[in-house]
Amino acid sequence: MTDKQVMYDYLVDCLLKLDGKAECEALLADLCTYAEIDNMAQRMYSAKLILDGKTYSEVIEQTQISSATLSRVSRCVKHGCGGYRAIIEKP
Repeated sequence: MTDKQVMYDYLVDCLLKLDGKAECEALLADLCTYAEIDNMAQRMYSAKLILDGKTYSEVIEQTQISSATLSRVSRCVKHGCGGYRAIIEKP
């Protein structure tokens, strides 16, 4: 196993330990820059809007996401590993 894989697995394991919104917010604040958090939030909300049936124009207007990033998000929503859909549709 490579060092990168060990670090990735450790990150995933740490994320699985999160217990509630406060812990998640605290970890994001410590782990990421404001811009990184903003970008992830923008992508997650864009994925939600895509799953809600919004058009690219509507998503861009509501989120200010770039068309290139929206294209990637849309591709992942439609043909990716199912991560966006799984978390967004989770009750």
